[in-house]
Amino acid sequence: MPWGGEFNVENKRLPLGIWKGLRDNRYSGWYVGGGISAGYQWKLSRHWNLEAAIGFGYNYVEYDQYKCLKCGELERSSSLNYVGPTKLALNIQYLF
Repeated sequence: MPWGGEFNVENKRLPLGIWKGLRDNRYSGWYVGGGISAGYQWKLSRHWNLEAAIGFGYNYVEYDQYKCLKCGELERSSSLNYVGPTKLALNIQYLF
C-alpha cells in the first residue's frame, strides 16, 4: 500500500541513535513509499481483542537541513532511500 507525507521536525531525540543530527538541526521535507504488513489478533473476551502488527517497506525521502532550530539558513538539501521496518503496533480493541 503506498503512502506519503510531509515533515518539519526539530529538537528531538529518537531511540537507538536514529537520525542523530535531529537534536541540533531542523529537517523539512517530504516522503513517499510502500510496503507490506502482517498482524494477528487474539480474542480476550466477548468485547476485548489484542492485536499485534509489523510492517516492512521502502521510503524515498527528500529534505532540507537547517542548522539553527527555527531561524537558520539552509545548510544542505539531500535525499535518501530507506528499506526496513516501517510499522510496529500493539493495539487493544473494544468491540461494540
